[in-house]
Amino acid sequence: MSEQQQKGTNWVAVITMMFIYGMISFVTNLAAPMGNVWKYQPGIEGSNMLGMMGNMMNFAAYLFMGIPAGKMLAKKGYKFTAMAGIATGFIGVLIQFLSGKVPFTESAVVPFCVYLLGAFVCGFSVCMLNMVVNPMLNLLGGGGNRGNQLNMIGTTFNSLAGTATPMLVGALIGQITNDTKVADVNLVMYIAMAVFAAAFVVLSFIPISNPDQGSTAEDVPVLAPLKFRHCLLGVIAIFMYVGIEIGIPATMNLWLADKSGPLMTSGIDDVVKNAAGIAGMVTATYWFLMLIGRTVGAFIGGKISSRILMTFTTATAILLILVGTQTTGVAAKMPVISVGAEGVKFAMVQVPLTALLFALCGLMTSIMWPSTFNLATEKLGKYTAAASGLFMVMVVGGGVLPLVQNFIADKAGYMISYAVPVLALAYMFVYSAFLSKPPKNIDELVK
Repeated sequence: MSEQQQKGTNWVAVITMMFIYGMISFVTNLAAPMGNVWKYQPGIEGSNMLGMMGNMMNFAAYLFMGIPAGKMLAKKGYKFTAMAGIATGFIGVLIQFLSGKVPFTESAVVPFCVYLLGAFVCGFSVCMLNMVVNPMLNLLGGGGNRGNQLNMIGTTFNSLAGTATPMLVGALIGQITNDTKVADVNLVMYIAMAVFAAAFVVLSFIPISNPDQGSTAEDVPVLAPLKFRHCLLGVIAIFMYVGIEIGIPATMNLWLADKSGPLMTSGIDDVVKNAAGIAGMVTATYWFLMLIGRTVGAFIGGKISSRILMTFTTATAILLILVGTQTTGVAAKMPVISVGAEGVKFAMVQVPLTALLFALCGLMTSIMWPSTFNLATEKLGKYTAAASGLFMVMVVGGGVLPLVQNFIADKAGYMISYAVPVLALAYMFVYSAFLSKPPKNIDELVK
């Protein structure tokens, strides 16, 4: 293959990975707004923790699929793994769609369990897709700051899909009541299945070569990368990060849309009627700010080290959350979708300043995934694929930490529950500032 052909193949691969990044976010971010609907179904209503169970099942799949997906990647290659992930995603969304078709009378427990199965299957999908995009973009960029920069460009597509998902679901629902049905969001399921089907067809025609990792990764023991301290602690940081990224907006969505939350008790008729829509739009603002942050990060990622970016953003996020938990009684205005007699339109709606500060955390979390991945895999060489499998296992943090956070929210209140992401951010701050440097003789160790 000529140098020009290789460049062309790499460019096609990069664009394909960008699109897959968006699909990952669409499926993942569907869980939180769907949790708002299931939370008030007969036999389930009232528990924030149960509302987060779909999210938990989605991320629990990483615990079971992370290492097998890493082996699949090493043995079958990037294209096979990506197509297997897309096909699995279609099946998962189909099961979630069918959960809304299961008849029930006094209790929705059975269809809820079907929905959880679908969320679990979708978790297998996003695990496999994540397994492909992160190491491939990092390797296509040659590692280091350039690899980090490509990953940041990819995550802008991730954030774009993340922005649209809660906004779309919230706009479809409007106000969540005990009469709200899962079938009210069938349009979202149709869109998701269509996207997966189209992606499978398109990807089948795109040639994707496996990037050269220097030596085969097939014979690397699964736990071998953990002998490097910066990788071991980075694996823990991934667990913390995904819990932070999901927990901040998901819990905010539940808080804002709650029957006793600030929107439903505001006394403003349009706000009360469209509480779920406003909550979804405010949550979408978090993901939109992640998009902005990742777009900026794509430009500065090649100039500023991941270590500096991580240290600054984790410290700032801690400050935003601490101030936010103390300002629930302070009013602010945010642009949201308003659904009223005049139809759907954008309007400035009064929300607690807390919501604005929590949404601003999206700017900070925007660069944490690619930066953590970049720091933890720095100079790992042939261990990269095995390390990616371990990272995918620890992404289960996106299910565990929000579940713990909402258990605390049920027992002690929403604001107290934000101690969970604060503590997780504190760990990431320490990791990035002091514990993320690879050993000086790592080049010899990875041979």
